Amino acid sequence: MERRQTVEVRVGNIGIGGNNPIRVQTMANTDTNDIINSVEQAKRCVAAGAELIRFTTQGEREVASLAEIKRVLRSEGVDIPIIADVHFSYGVAMKAAEVVEKVRINPGNFIKPIKRSDSTDYTDEEFERERLMLQERFVEFLNVCNKHGTAVRIGVNHGSLGERMMNRYGDTPLGMAESCLELLRVCKKENFDQVVISLKASNTVLMIEAVKFLVEKMDAENFHFPLHLGVTEAGDGEDGRIKSAIGIGSLLACGIGDTIRVSLSEPPEAEIPVAFGILQATRSRITKTEYISCPSCGRTLFDLQTVVRKVKAKTSHLVGLKIAIMGCIVNGPGEMADADYGYVGAGRGKISLYKGKECVERNIPEEQAIDKLLELIEREESKL
Repeated sequence: MERRQTVEVRVGNIGIGGNNPIRVQTMANTDTNDIINSVEQAKRCVAAGAELIRFTTQGEREVASLAEIKRVLRSEGVDIPIIADVHFSYGVAMKAAEVVEKVRINPGNFIKPIKRSDSTDYTDEEFERERLMLQERFVEFLNVCNKHGTAVRIGVNHGSLGERMMNRYGDTPLGMAESCLELLRVCKKENFDQVVISLKASNTVLMIEAVKFLVEKMDAENFHFPLHLGVTEAGDGEDGRIKSAIGIGSLLACGIGDTIRVSLSEPPEAEIPVAFGILQATRSRITKTEYISCPSCGRTLFDLQTVVRKVKAKTSHLVGLKIAIMGCIVNGPGEMADADYGYVGAGRGKISLYKGKECVERNIPEEQAIDKLLELIEREESKL
């Protein structure tokens, strides 16, 4: 699937969207005012492969702490862009925009709702009055971002839609999209295109539907902003990984998405390998060797799990190659047709090696097969 084309958004020293690779980011879970632990966690995330990191930013004290975190990281040669995550205060968002490379805001709580005399539905007049108030504050914020070269993420969460949108549209994909589109129209009017968008939910099906719906709406209005993908509150362990893979992976497979975060109830550095795994599985960004191996059955005449581990240990540095380890001739070569090289059981204690679909060495003794596979790869790759 061809990737959806967007404008490029510059966040510090990296680009999101445009012709850039799909970026991987995470969010710190330290107290932002704990400078030492925040810096150390950021460094661990960078070591794991994170390309952007976000910190919660409740008030001006946290803004000052972000400035210090950034200073310390830069002094140690760590240039990962810093994102401020701001809720409930447009004033804090404007302060943060002077300090960090990107500010995330939530339209649902960027300003306080207008005071109304009762709890009935918004009248058209009240709806418009609050929209104009939001627009005014948002333009002030964009002006600060423009002055300091700060990017913006408009992050809509299913669980925190503004009262006005909830009242008019309910907690639906339409409500999520309209909450975002209101601000995108302001960005367009103000000629500000350094904006990334996210629509997140803990319900993966709703998240997918909302993002696809927003993309249709943006296409109709000629908006080409990059999209950040994530399933919020995905959980931990297997549950969090499955939900994230389905939600993020389904959209990537449709060509949608320019940056991702896997939200796990675990240390943030644990999110990064999962994110890169999703990118690899959807062929959205290749960062490691890919292995294709069968689940094994009664036809397999060698210890498949042991062989897979050994092959991985000796070939994991071959980024971009696809290597198949198949238990028998039934599953290979047909099932490994996408692989560059194959290790296939040919009989008891015998292995055949493949380059693509072609068998190049037959009936090699099993104890020699891995070394022969490495020799084959080295010989063939040296020709390229």
